Amino acid sequence: MRARAEAAAAAMPELLLAAERLAAAVDPGAHGLRRAGSGDEFWQYRPATEGDPAQAIDWRRSARSDAAFVRERERQTPQAAAIWVAGGPGMDWTGDPARPTKADRARLIGLALGLILLRGGERVAIGAADARAGRMQAETLARDLLAAGPADLPPPGTLRPQRRLVLIGDFLGDPAPVERLVHEAAGIAAGGALLQVLDPIEEAFPFSGAVRFRQPGGDAHQTRNAGALRDRYLARLEARRGQLSRMAEAAGWHFGTHDTAAPPAQALLWLAKALAP
Repeated sequence: MRARAEAAAAAMPELLLAAERLAAAVDPGAHGLRRAGSGDEFWQYRPATEGDPAQAIDWRRSARSDAAFVRERERQTPQAAAIWVAGGPGMDWTGDPARPTKADRARLIGLALGLILLRGGERVAIGAADARAGRMQAETLARDLLAAGPADLPPPGTLRPQRRLVLIGDFLGDPAPVERLVHEAAGIAAGGALLQVLDPIEEAFPFSGAVRFRQPGGDAHQTRNAGALRDRYLARLEARRGQLSRMAEAAGWHFGTHDTAAPPAQALLWLAKALAP
């Protein structure tokens, strides 16, 4: 545990810096939080329309033109979001040392998303931690991401009503727990998104000849003709993605994919739009 804590502390500044750069590269308006409503902060003037009460008119602004204007405030409805990055042994794999592991890419995207949500005034948590607001929470999110355990999914009983949940993982294991979780979330009006992160090798299965496949922390399978397995593998991957997409749609969630050779900003922008109110 001490070694894990020391490794997490050493990696935190680099992860935080990379996430801040990534979040800054994505249009901060993509999350779409700003809208008119009750609040203390001025947002904009708009032309008065029929039905606006007289007390809503800003007479000082209206005196500078021939039209009447209403002073609108920004609606302040802070929401809560929980970000969960899968920690199973398969996430620590990469098909090329020049590419990040799936876990590293997932943590980067998850933290950058958290920064964008904090910037929008939301409360954010990693996993089952308490959701908190404020940009000062950035280091806490980074630390919690790096210190997260090996669980792929939130344990039973950790979901909370109205809180949105983002699950980032490879989703190559048994889909039943994912389906149960999404179904449970839908039952308590907890929306969310699934982002499947894979290595390009897992996307294309570019193997041929004799290959020995080893499951992380598990059994091995050896074949003399790996190329003959490609079509079946790709068909099963497509079927799995179809299953995840259908279960997400049925619950009012969103499902997206990302491979570690693609720019992380693409996945981050997709998540920000998926969580937009």
